[in-house]
Amino acid sequence: MVKSKYQEVLDLGDKLNVQNGDVQEDNGVLKIKGTTQTQYEKNILWDKIKEIGGENPSDIKADIKVADDSVYHRHTVQKGESLSKIAKHYYGDPMKYTAIFEANTDKLKNPDLIYPDQELVIPNL
Repeated sequence: MVKSKYQEVLDLGDKLNVQNGDVQEDNGVLKIKGTTQTQYEKNILWDKIKEIGGENPSDIKADIKVADDSVYHRHTVQKGESLSKIAKHYYGDPMKYTAIFEANTDKLKNPDLIYPDQELVIPNL
């Protein structure tokens, strides 16, 4: 029963390619664990858990680890994106584009010139 309630979380875990995943149901509590690639992906999973179960759900226990905590995420630039648009997506603040630019000066010489298919580091703030 509780597994079906959180099926969207499990589906998201599959989509994010969570590694070492395990799901068990025990006395009405869903226990999930696994490892995401980045903190951003972990946050997405927690946001989905809270969306379904509320701020402090009692029917799910999640042990989510992060494989690479040296970065917040790695982002592949899509056509039409800008650093400020990417910053708004990850940080909720377009003015934090400078943090992304500074983390990628090995690839970027100008914050206004990014190209599709470039992989950018989204740094931890």
